[in-house]
Amino acid sequence: MEFQQLVFERRSIRGYKPDPVPRRVLDEIIEVAAQSPSSMNTQPWHVHVVTGDVLDRIRTGNTERMLATGKPDREIRGHGRYEGQHRERQKRVAAQLFEAAGIGWDDKAQRQDWTMRGFRQFDAPVSVIGCIDRAVEDMTESYFDLGQFVHAMVLAAWDRGVGAVINGQGIMQSSVVREEASIPDDQVIVITVAMGYPLDDFAANDVVSERRSVAEIATYRGFDD
Repeated sequence: MEFQQLVFERRSIRGYKPDPVPRRVLDEIIEVAAQSPSSMNTQPWHVHVVTGDVLDRIRTGNTERMLATGKPDREIRGHGRYEGQHRERQKRVAAQLFEAAGIGWDDKAQRQDWTMRGFRQFDAPVSVIGCIDRAVEDMTESYFDLGQFVHAMVLAAWDRGVGAVINGQGIMQSSVVREEASIPDDQVIVITVAMGYPLDDFAANDVVSERRSVAEIATYRGFDD
């Protein structure tokens, strides 16, 4: 697929078939992502790819502990509550997803169920847990580098017919994730990516979030035109 087409057509997938993703396909996806640039070629990223019983235990532990405590246990600083224009964008995409899923804005029970799906990583057959080396956890560039790796990974997945959604809810209880995925102490858990083949006729998979225009994003100085 041409790169521009790939970028424009990719969607965040929240409904998955139970079919397993072959390990060779996952290897290809990660190999592509590993070509991403990084600060001073530090390549601070690690991924832990889990499925089957291991992923089931992560889903259960992450969900049950969130329900029991109501408090995140993450290893990175959370974003807190968005305000202003960022909150408005968050609300607009939520409204798009709820409409596609047939969830009323005032239906707290269904909204809670949708949130629980996020803690379960949308029941995807594969979870890719993204980490950085603890030795560079205080360097902002390291998170930027992992972000580039993750973006390349979801594009490479889409190019192979594999859907994905970058999902912070799946690591809300990072101590559970660390234990079940056997993540070493010298790595910091940053993000997870749910991955699998998109479920047909799952309306939320077709949601296209609104994007800001170039005129809203970019400021130019020193150009003739």
